[in-house]
Amino acid sequence: MIQWFLKYRPRSLKDVENQDGAKKELQEWIESWLNGKPNAKAVLLHGPPGVGKTTLAEALAHDYNLELLEMNASDSRKLQDIKSVAEKASVYGSIFGTRGKLILLDEVDGINVREDTGAIQGILELIEKTKYPIIMTANDPWNPALRELRNKTKMVGLNKLGKYPLRRLLKKICQAEKIICDDEALNYIIDTSEGDARYAINMLQGIGEGYGKVTLDLVEAMARRKERELDPFETLRDIFWARYAWQAKNAATSAQIDYDMLIRWISENIPIQYDNIEDVWRAFDALSRASIFLKRAKGGNWDLLSYAYDLMSSGVAAAEIEKKKPNWKPKWKKYQFPSYIQLLSKSKDIRDTRDEIIKKLAIHSSFNKTLNDTYPFFLIFYKKYDKRLSLNTKEKEYLNSASKS
Repeated sequence: MIQWFLKYRPRSLKDVENQDGAKKELQEWIESWLNGKPNAKAVLLHGPPGVGKTTLAEALAHDYNLELLEMNASDSRKLQDIKSVAEKASVYGSIFGTRGKLILLDEVDGINVREDTGAIQGILELIEKTKYPIIMTANDPWNPALRELRNKTKMVGLNKLGKYPLRRLLKKICQAEKIICDDEALNYIIDTSEGDARYAINMLQGIGEGYGKVTLDLVEAMARRKERELDPFETLRDIFWARYAWQAKNAATSAQIDYDMLIRWISENIPIQYDNIEDVWRAFDALSRASIFLKRAKGGNWDLLSYAYDLMSSGVAAAEIEKKKPNWKPKWKKYQFPSYIQLLSKSKDIRDTRDEIIKKLAIHSSFNKTLNDTYPFFLIFYKKYDKRLSLNTKEKEYLNSASKS
């Protein structure tokens, strides 16, 4: 089951509405590349979520017969990741018989300059050396971290999708999916989406697939539900208790945690929720397939992300065969944190205790020097100095344990 915003997104620039200015700028830019005299090596395509930044880049590649080499910058952000894109673009020829390549770096404003070491510099180097046009997308192009990128790129802004184009799009989807949608409900979706086409289409799909019709009452109920994110325990309960695919999918897409962590939560609690071993097997089978699609999506084919969400939510929910019986009732179970999180928490607590001890030792030298040179010997003789260092009970317990290991 594919998400409708992917199923009905424009494939060609001529089908993209309300973005005439941006389309013209992109066409002039790509044609300057194809003519051998690029007026800019890279474009920074910016606008609010759901206005079609990625779609516009894909449509441009389609219309000009360019192979799209895509990477999500918020997931692949290290310097080496950026360099690998440059190598693929410059070394490997196209296997699709296209005129050339178009590099797409999605969500560059998701880069954390502290954690994602060298990513911005890597992109700047890629722009400097590239043999192919580059499009970057950002919701917030004025992020201070992107200052150097702004100076090196042609900035192209996108408009929010207006009410009339959005209405035409939603009506077209309703007709194609044979769903009855009240005008009042349609107006409510359009108003609450605030120009975010993806949000509007997701809401339409969530209700339409579940009920076969879209009414104002149903839309208002879903909007209230979406006003807050679900904590992991609520998410699990809504997925495991879901009788319909749309219910499980809504739970997954409303979760506070990201998809990687959601898979860990579901995996930990499948054996708790399902008593029947065959139900457990089916749930893990769906989850393992979700993991495969997720890995492939991160490799650049982000269309596959929708399949990962379907499998980790609807697939897991459908694993319980008893749900097909009319008298089925959900079983309340006490869910638990993933052991992975518990292990990380425990190891972090241990490291924090060790670091506090090293700080007390590092009076006349750096932390790293004390850790590497002094600390190993201190573990042998620490009992002679514990009073001088004013070690607390927790630190003493840690040293007793560490000295024996």
